[in-house]
Amino acid sequence: MRVIAELPHPECKISIFSMNQKYIVKFEQGTFEQSYKLAELDLSGGGVNDVFEILDETFIASVIERFKQMRSDFTAAYKRHQF
Repeated sequence: MRVIAELPHPECKISIFSMNQKYIVKFEQGTFEQSYKLAELDLSGGGVNDVFEILDETFIASVIERFKQMRSDFTAAYKRHQF
């Protein structure tokens, strides 16, 4: 797996990888990650530029909201089982 692009964003790290005819888009925020896989054949042939088009601000905003929910869920689970 190799990194082919990184997109700057103030709220999370966005990396795009290429592996086995797939693009993997990975979002990182602190200790949390979200990954999305896209088959190259499912795109129109524009390569990584097609991936950039999918990663619009509306999608990224939903990813950021999901990070908030992930953090909330994890914090609640941790509090239920205080170690």
